[in-house]
Amino acid sequence: MYRVSEAADAMAMEETLARDPADVLLVDINLDGKDGLTITREQRAVSTVGIILLTSRTDQIDRIVGLELGADDYVTKPFDKRELFARIKNLAARVVECRAAQAQTQSAPADPVIGGWQLDRARRRLVAQTGTVEALTRAEFDLLAAFAAHPGVILSRDRLLDLIQNRNWTPDNRTIDVLVGRLRKKIEPDPSHPEWIITIHGEGYMLAGPGAAGG
Repeated sequence: MYRVSEAADAMAMEETLARDPADVLLVDINLDGKDGLTITREQRAVSTVGIILLTSRTDQIDRIVGLELGADDYVTKPFDKRELFARIKNLAARVVECRAAQAQTQSAPADPVIGGWQLDRARRRLVAQTGTVEALTRAEFDLLAAFAAHPGVILSRDRLLDLIQNRNWTPDNRTIDVLVGRLRKKIEPDPSHPEWIITIHGEGYMLAGPGAAGG
């Protein structure tokens, strides 16, 4: 189901978009006043809306200019209505998918900072403020990510096992201790006196908050 709004010129279009943002604009390149190329440039500067240009011109220069200004597609008159509808449908689907991906990216939590290191989730590594990069194995990354998701919370070895369990390997309690030791060597100024991954005797481990220290 599609809802269609019609505007006679650029001013009417802008008023309509202010009230009801669109997924796709079908713009005639030969509008009086502000033409389709100008509309394309202005909309692309402020919006991710899909734009299809319509024209009776066959000059390839106009097509190239329109695409360079940000149009997604270009249809020359006369055109088959079914083909135009198919282009609109496909473009609308891409626009909706793109906006959903952008919204997900914007809502994703920032990469956590642990001590002087930032956990780069996308590349599964640690990056220091100085630019130094410390690679992480998959198991090290999974464990550090689990700590980062629960700062200040005491996590037992069993709980940590649950958080990092995957189908490719079967860790045990000793695995957690080994991984903690490896992580401390990478992030702690003095691994023998950890300030960030703290041992809570008889209970497990905890990722300290900023300024905390432990043993």
